[in-house]
Amino acid sequence: MINNRLCSLLGINYPIIQGGMVWVSDWHLASACSKAGILGTLGTGSMTHDQVKSNIDKMNELGAQPFAVNIAMLRDDADEIGKIALERGVKIFITSAGNPANIIPLLKKEGTICIHVVPSIRGAVKAEQAGADAIVCEGYEAGGHNSPYETTTMALVPQVVDAVRVPVVAAGGIADGRGIAAAMALGADGVQMGTRFIATKECNSNDNHKKIIVDAPDTGTCILGRNLNMLRVVRNKFADEMLAAEKEGADKEALLKIIGDEFNRNRAASVEGDMDKGTFQAGQSSGLVKDIVPVEQLIQRLLAEYKETVEELRARS
Repeated sequence: MINNRLCSLLGINYPIIQGGMVWVSDWHLASACSKAGILGTLGTGSMTHDQVKSNIDKMNELGAQPFAVNIAMLRDDADEIGKIALERGVKIFITSAGNPANIIPLLKKEGTICIHVVPSIRGAVKAEQAGADAIVCEGYEAGGHNSPYETTTMALVPQVVDAVRVPVVAAGGIADGRGIAAAMALGADGVQMGTRFIATKECNSNDNHKKIIVDAPDTGTCILGRNLNMLRVVRNKFADEMLAAEKEGADKEALLKIIGDEFNRNRAASVEGDMDKGTFQAGQSSGLVKDIVPVEQLIQRLLAEYKETVEELRARS
């Protein structure tokens, strides 16, 4: 696993990418991940331009190398986020939630590395053709905004590996070394993990967000808004209200009235820790997360679990 082509591309020790999650991926988490030998990522989805600048400046001040900036294509100002990051010397970009064809030429003028997150083979091929240097293929198990294709990580990864030549990173449902070993067996060059990194000491998420993940059972998450913008969250009072309304056939207008302001719902969860009204974004791997630990300790645990899993498989063959 160490020093494979993803590590070589990104300049990291271990082929693990910390997901650039909205609200919870600021410099505290990203710098800890970079220091631990993986790719730390700043999630700019909820950040103002000034917050993007201050977070990048802090990473540079700490000498957190290397690190990535995640840019959600859903933002109308995605190009502006890219320009701000380029001006501050960012070398690695992860784009998601949209078509990267227009922004990749902007970013790669500076000789940067561009990674794009996709939910399908078609998306992977198009991203490679647009100039992406690596692909993150994210399965249906993942937390946050999700794809209507509902293709699971185990089914998606080997198909994407067969379809592109650039390094492939598996995402969705991975929270321990066994999951990393499984992804590598499917042909992935590495993994991206989000939910597991929320439950770390350095993550700036509200303690209630961390607690609800640690306490979640295997069936603790659900998909909301199948007829809107699909979102995987940990079940709570608001999620159950939404699920009931959808089951009863509520139309789009009625569902949007229940949601209110999605931005504020997400903020209520990750920043304010509102256990009833917030949308606590997390993946199905929540059931595997049993504690809140420092990032460095987590990385060493993941490596030990990976090694143990590989050795057990060899012993069985």
